[in-house]
Amino acid sequence: MFGAQPKFDSHDRVGRAMSPGATRHARSSRRRGRWIVAGCILIPLALPLAQCGKAPNAGMLAANTQATGDTFEDRFPAPQFKDRFPTEKESLAPYQRTAAAAPAQMAPKTAPSPVRIASISPTLTLPQPTEREDMTTLVSMKSSAFPYFGNNPRTDAPFLNVGNGDRRGHRSYGGRVFWQSETYNDNRVLVHVPESFDANKPGVIVVFFHGNGATLERDVRDRQQVPQQITDSGVNAVLLAPQMAVDAADSSAGKFWQPGGFKRFLDESASHLARLYGDPKSAQVFANMPVVIVGYSGGFLPTAWSLEVGGAAGRVRGVLLLDAVYGELDKFASWIENNRTGFFVSSYTHYTRPRDRELMSMLRGKGIPVSESMDGPLRPGSVVFVQTRDGITHRSYVTQAWTEFPIQAVLTKMAATPALTRMASAPTSR
Repeated sequence: MFGAQPKFDSHDRVGRAMSPGATRHARSSRRRGRWIVAGCILIPLALPLAQCGKAPNAGMLAANTQATGDTFEDRFPAPQFKDRFPTEKESLAPYQRTAAAAPAQMAPKTAPSPVRIASISPTLTLPQPTEREDMTTLVSMKSSAFPYFGNNPRTDAPFLNVGNGDRRGHRSYGGRVFWQSETYNDNRVLVHVPESFDANKPGVIVVFFHGNGATLERDVRDRQQVPQQITDSGVNAVLLAPQMAVDAADSSAGKFWQPGGFKRFLDESASHLARLYGDPKSAQVFANMPVVIVGYSGGFLPTAWSLEVGGAAGRVRGVLLLDAVYGELDKFASWIENNRTGFFVSSYTHYTRPRDRELMSMLRGKGIPVSESMDGPLRPGSVVFVQTRDGITHRSYVTQAWTEFPIQAVLTKMAATPALTRMASAPTSR
């Protein structure tokens, strides 16, 4: 009548007989106890994590800054000169495509087509020995703009006109002092020889004078893409870009102020170009090759003096100024008047418009025809002034003027003119 005999719960320490209801109650109590224990362990661990997730308010940041004296600039200083640009004893790694060599035992029996894309494939082979690649590097040249210890021809006073102990410097027209050891001590030249260049064909040397606040790697090569514009033009051309004042608001011409300075620069460059090209015998070709000068912004000063006293005006077959007519109008007008087989192009924004229009007026007064459009062909004796639309910035002018990549555009237009092509192949006087 009482049903089955009660069993003893294995979890009941005293071994009492328990009813089904009591058993369920005990199990529920044990589960609650386990959750309580887990909570006691996890909650203390969670509190520090919650504190880490809270962002400090502005008051706390200000208090910390006042207490330590640190600012963002103190904790994260801007790169210094030595971080942005190598020393004169260092060299720029060649900016070129490379290919990995294949193990000898895996080389295919038949010669494959040259491969010009870097790869880790074990079956990749090197280009044929006759193939070349774009070569871009920095070369130290004694005849480059700096260091310069002569006079400023405008004042006939020493260029290094400030001293502080053993330090020598130059006080610019704006009144700022730039030290020789930091700003005027880099004699390197960015040299670029495109893969397609052929010294056996008519060619041209492009000399690029950069503007203020520039370095050869950061600005001329990477930001303004001057070597790439030379290559992409398809013209048989090489590039020389001397370092002017390093990353400074200064347009000083250095050795290009000196009579014969530009000629000495071209003469010295011939052996360097030949070595980079891979044929020492081509030095004589480079020593007589025609020249196109490109001056951007503050590069107008070394351009003007190179035309006036550089000693190689007969080799200059073209001048391209990119928002660069800030002065020296008489020198530009004189070269244009005396070199009617060369072309002259000046593209400008509102910054240089007054001077460009003044130079146009001077040339028209001499009876020299002037065009204000780049739509027509570029012929020997062409003089073109072209104003760019609003919104084009001075800083981006080397890559965006009246058209994208203006250096490339002018070289392409020059190559499309048979007369200019014949002129470039003609022997030049040294």
